[in-house]
Amino acid sequence: MAERNDCPLSRMKQGDRFRIANIAIPDPVLRRRLLDLGFVPGGEIEVGQKSPLGDPTAYRVRGTTIALRKEESNYIYGERINND
Repeated sequence: MAERNDCPLSRMKQGDRFRIANIAIPDPVLRRRLLDLGFVPGGEIEVGQKSPLGDPTAYRVRGTTIALRKEESNYIYGERINND
């Protein structure tokens, strides 16, 4: 389970940077897919644009833009990091 200070990636706003602490997805196939795409503990993500209807959201991971639905990003926990 996520630590007290961690929040889901889905709560971040456009332009936020996020460091992954835990991926708590119960589906092992989806978990493996996200790990393969670069959503790994310790990894940093930049939140991009949301679609006009608000779902999915684009995330910048290791130089690649990947879109995730809110139901997927709800399972990725971590913390917002400063935009230094």
